Amino acid sequence: MKKLVFAFVFLFAITSTYAQTLEELKAEQGVKKDSVTAIQDRVDALQGQIDAFPGWKKGAFGTVGGNLSGFNNWYSKGAPNSSAGNIGFVVNAFANLDREKYFWRNSANVNLIWIKLDDKDDATDVEDFKGATDVFTLTSLYGYKLSDKWAISALGEYRTTVIDNFNDPGYLDLGVGVTWTPITDLVVVIHPLNYNFVFSSGDSVYESSLGAKIVADYTKQLGRVSFKTNLSMFQSYESADYSNWTWTNSFGYTLWKGIGVGFDFGLRKNKQEALNNALGLNPVPTPAPTFGNVDNELQSFWMFGLNYSF
Repeated sequence: MKKLVFAFVFLFAITSTYAQTLEELKAEQGVKKDSVTAIQDRVDALQGQIDAFPGWKKGAFGTVGGNLSGFNNWYSKGAPNSSAGNIGFVVNAFANLDREKYFWRNSANVNLIWIKLDDKDDATDVEDFKGATDVFTLTSLYGYKLSDKWAISALGEYRTTVIDNFNDPGYLDLGVGVTWTPITDLVVVIHPLNYNFVFSSGDSVYESSLGAKIVADYTKQLGRVSFKTNLSMFQSYESADYSNWTWTNSFGYTLWKGIGVGFDFGLRKNKQEALNNALGLNPVPTPAPTFGNVDNELQSFWMFGLNYSF
């Protein structure tokens, strides 16, 4: 009987000691968690001060990997109607200078994909890798500040394709006007005086013209999430047939050690590209396409898949 009582007391003591030790460890862990949170808050506050300090800020985000893609009437590439598996990369880079009296914002967007193409318009297409998504944009914006939110500005923007038809067409916008920055990371350019240079080879339908330029760009990188949306519009004063707009979007979420998921999509309206594409069809539609009768359908591309972010 004494042995049984002794064993019971011994077991009770061990259990009590274990419970006490576990509670002490949990309490100590709670204190350390609070300390880590306080330290992180101070680090975030310092980072906010660093981000707000005038000067050069440089960065880049993007994805590399395999994706699923679909295209519908994307006239600037060889096969406007297609779907396939693909490999490629997307890069969004920036270098921005912010001073008390002026700013200078520079950005680049490169979206290149090669695919084994399933061309819905050609039953004899080859299965080798060839260029699919083909977007290359460089932008430089200089502004002299009138206030915290408004500035007199000058913009240069160049857009083209790289894989299939470099600078054919290529678009160069040069203009002046004002820039509005209502919130952090959002830039709205309003330039009523802008010339849209269009470069192309041979005898083509492309025409340069004078018009108005509007650009809205929002870029944000917060923790594991990266986001960029850009709308670029040109309204020609000479003819609505020379007007165009492009809207591109990039989303990325990092899951583990740079590996994550990404989604990109873009929309475009460009009547000159639509007419050039129609005239290049074999056979050429009857009646012959002109600006008056060409079907200027909405162009689009999208991309989704596992990616490696940098």
